[in-house]
Amino acid sequence: MEKNITVNRKARHEYFLEEFYEAGIQLTGTEIKSIRQGRVQLKDAYIEFIGNEAFVVEMHISAYDHGNIFNHEEKRKRRLLLHKYEIRALKKAVSIKGYTIIPTGMYIKKGLCKLEIALAKGKALYDKRQSLKERDQQREIDKAMKVR
Repeated sequence: MEKNITVNRKARHEYFLEEFYEAGIQLTGTEIKSIRQGRVQLKDAYIEFIGNEAFVVEMHISAYDHGNIFNHEEKRKRRLLLHKYEIRALKKAVSIKGYTIIPTGMYIKKGLCKLEIALAKGKALYDKRQSLKERDQQREIDKAMKVR
């Protein structure tokens, strides 16, 4: 059973999402408590490689309400738990093909926090307009079907 915590809605608007991966994330005690309360933002987050490890950067996890002096930093780099072959493939795509890797969602699966990440290519302004146009057309179609 999965409990959805947050979704990066801005990602689908800003990027073409191609491949999706499920990554574990290394957290401290107060971070996971804050995530379970749903106090996390993925809006400006991205994935960065340091050595042979992947880190999520600029992901905001609010301080835990009942925490003490040992509360966590809100925007620290957090290590992603991926297989070595997945890290190699993602690193290669970023360096050669000009992709970027962004988090698209966070959920809790079997008691563990998982981050859904996607290999993404940036959209141009006209692509964004086209997406908005298609969404509006679909909304009109759904509205017309609902009336009948």
